[in-house]
Amino acid sequence: METPRNEFLWRKAKKRAGFKMHLRTYLIVNAGLWLIYLVSTFSFGKHHVFPWPVFPMLGWGIGLIMHYFTAYSGLDEKALAEKEYDKLIRG
Repeated sequence: METPRNEFLWRKAKKRAGFKMHLRTYLIVNAGLWLIYLVSTFSFGKHHVFPWPVFPMLGWGIGLIMHYFTAYSGLDEKALAEKEYDKLIRG
């Protein structure tokens, strides 16, 4: 017989698993972009070309950092809502 899951911990585990998948995709795609950049730059004899993969890395990296904080911070939407509710009750 299965033991019932703690819903809070299950949601937290799903968020963390989602972040890990996001991080893996980020690393694979950006490695591919850098590979394309390196191959296209050096195979055509172009040296000192601006490293354009920096832009997707930075933009996507900001989103990845936000995803990290939502997955691993101690703050939860339910906990924040309870704090706000307590503030409203107190006046």
